[in-house]
Amino acid sequence: MSSLTMSRAPLRISFFGGGTDYPEYFKEHGGAVLATAIDKFSYVTASTFWSKLFDYRIRVSYRQVELVKDTSEIEHVVYRACLDFLNIDGDIELHNVADLPSFSGLGSSSTFTVSLLQALHAFKGEIIKGIQLAYEAIHIERGILKENVGCQDQTTAAVGGFNVIEFKDEDDIKIHRVPISPDRVLELQSHLILVFTNITRRASDVVKSQLERVGKNKDTLKKMREMVDIGFNILTSSQPLTAFGELLHKAWESKRSLADDVSNQKINQMYELAREHGAIGGKLLGAGGGGFLLLFAPPERHNKIKSVFANEQIVDVAINAPGAEIIL
Repeated sequence: MSSLTMSRAPLRISFFGGGTDYPEYFKEHGGAVLATAIDKFSYVTASTFWSKLFDYRIRVSYRQVELVKDTSEIEHVVYRACLDFLNIDGDIELHNVADLPSFSGLGSSSTFTVSLLQALHAFKGEIIKGIQLAYEAIHIERGILKENVGCQDQTTAAVGGFNVIEFKDEDDIKIHRVPISPDRVLELQSHLILVFTNITRRASDVVKSQLERVGKNKDTLKKMREMVDIGFNILTSSQPLTAFGELLHKAWESKRSLADDVSNQKINQMYELAREHGAIGGKLLGAGGGGFLLLFAPPERHNKIKSVFANEQIVDVAINAPGAEIIL
């Protein structure tokens, strides 16, 4: 066992196909997303804890600190589930910090699970990476914790990069790297703006109503899946990226139709304001209801759009970031 190790896993931006990454949909119809890891991360440190010197055996920290004698006493369900899954019952101290907050539409909850699992494996002297790490995280969240989550966030956090991710089963996921030049990546990146809506929400809560409507929404979800291939073709051809922004607008209109709580009046107003000041398209990231609004606009229009949202948090990101890794 290592005395100290640190892992990190990236958050993500999903452009197309969100909603088709739920087994409730893809096991029957097939699903895929076009998504990229970004240079914002969730970090976990795991270190040896000499419990005989104290009156507790496990210390975990996040927004709060828990000092417990047994994993069953841990209130944070993901810490508890991952420790039990890997049969770690004491003598460990765990800390989590992240570049961006939870419940913001960037896949932070699943990214934390991926980062934690990798740190715990490394702490035990084990190596796990790539898609196998994603499968473990999916098992924790969906199989053990019964969360209403899809399978794209864990996958992008684990493998990183810019991909079309194809979903056939919860343990049968195919990664197709998007074959574009570094210049094309930078061109796409230069069109993106992330604006925080100042609304946070649990994705699992928002998704519940969408999952109840999978049968009614299957035609819309099929169109959203087709947009993955269209978006891929735009990026990998010499087409102007304007077409990518226009497709994002169509995808957002489709996504809003999935359930009433995907958007709200404030988000719709922010989006229309951005469009009035030069944005071609965009979408709310994540399941909906809040979090970050992704806007797509030519670089020369960015200053005008950013001035409109001067009172909101705007975050600059780089895309095509590396997947989960041990950094210490």
